[in-house]
Amino acid sequence: MFPLGNFRIATFNVNSVRSRLPVLERWIHDNKVDCLCLQETKVEDPSFPVSFFENLGYHVIFSGEKSYNGVAVASAAPPDEYGYGLGDGEEPTGNTRVAWCRFGPLTVVNAYVPQGKSIEHPGYPMKLRFFERLGSLLSSKGVPGKDLVLVGDLNVAPTDIDVTNPGNKRDHVCFHEDVKKAFRHLCSAGLVDVFRKHRPGEGEFSFWDYRVKGALERNIGWRIDHILATPSMAEKSLDSYSDRGPRSWEKPSDHTVVVAEFKK
Repeated sequence: MFPLGNFRIATFNVNSVRSRLPVLERWIHDNKVDCLCLQETKVEDPSFPVSFFENLGYHVIFSGEKSYNGVAVASAAPPDEYGYGLGDGEEPTGNTRVAWCRFGPLTVVNAYVPQGKSIEHPGYPMKLRFFERLGSLLSSKGVPGKDLVLVGDLNVAPTDIDVTNPGNKRDHVCFHEDVKKAFRHLCSAGLVDVFRKHRPGEGEFSFWDYRVKGALERNIGWRIDHILATPSMAEKSLDSYSDRGPRSWEKPSDHTVVVAEFKK
């Protein structure tokens, strides 16, 4: 199915894929992965940099819009099947927030959950509903019994150790009890937090806010980018980690790359 020995997958909120091409080229050169899932690509489909990924040996599928949202999956092997959106007929469709690919028996779902604005904003209940709808999509793809990996910017720090100074963030849309409950409910359907399986300690983050001075150096961050897997896949996981390097490079995203490796 894939040319590498084990299956390696990465997720990265690029915060504009065209702005992040130098970062992506540098990272991919040193990190060979089978599947790279991107969020917040912020580009309409006719302007997506297809040739960039093809020149690096990847097939790429994508769905985006101008200056907002957007998801893509670059893979070392072409998917047997793929699609976009939550697929339930409800609006908004999620076509630029969810992409899924099937590679033989393995399904990869790439999701960019809405941030939610504030707990008083109409976008917050929409975010909670998005988690419910995502759960239904995963069920339709075989969770929990089949091999499936869900990755992406899920815009939730699920526990106190997933954010710096949790006491100050109880009412934040990415840390409020309701969104943490939605995350737990999603996982309870049959998903394992692969990252925490291998990295149970504190200080492990994937996002450092541009607006916080010295956030990376002071490690003031959030773990809101996730790799979750069904039990059959989680059992085959060998490692998972957040690569802080790209966040320190020139013109970085405010997120960094999170990686997991699985036995074939």
